[in-house]
Amino acid sequence: MRLASGHWEKPKGVSMVDQDLEKRIKEKIRSIPDYPKKGIIFRDIIPLFHDGELFGKCIDAFAERFEGSVDAVAGIEARGFIIGSALAHRLGKGFIPIRKEGKLPGDKVKKTYSLEYSNATIEMQRDAVEKNERILLADDLIATGGTASAASKLIESLGGKVIGLAVIVELLDLHGRKKLKGKEVFSLVKY
Repeated sequence: MRLASGHWEKPKGVSMVDQDLEKRIKEKIRSIPDYPKKGIIFRDIIPLFHDGELFGKCIDAFAERFEGSVDAVAGIEARGFIIGSALAHRLGKGFIPIRKEGKLPGDKVKKTYSLEYSNATIEMQRDAVEKNERILLADDLIATGGTASAASKLIESLGGKVIGLAVIVELLDLHGRKKLKGKEVFSLVKY
């Protein structure tokens, strides 16, 4: 329920996560074989974004889990921007973009890492995080954990504390959680 202040309040006695949330999310996710290369099954969550009610329930589930424990939300380009900015708004917190190399102006820090099918570099502005600020990472999916681990290291290099990762999809057979030891990984669906 939205309050006059613009913040949300969980209705008393009602869980923000419906028992069928995972099933409903999986019904919206398209599985695209052999993309971006042969042998990979791409989990496309764009249809989920088209369902305003269901996307809102995903954001509510993340907010319910992390409310009161974060100072800001960082989103990893590109789908993490959608999830992270919606979650930051829902929590009444600021949003920190973590972008692909060459997309941010000013003084930046960067980290190169390996994906399951390539290498990538991400950046963030050096003044985006304050010392000891509690940051929640948001992205669409965790696979090998390379992107989330690199983002976490960027934030921590600036003095922030990554308290966890909120993702819609977790690919269990790629063991991405192992790269985020000591940090909570909260996923809504698992494959």
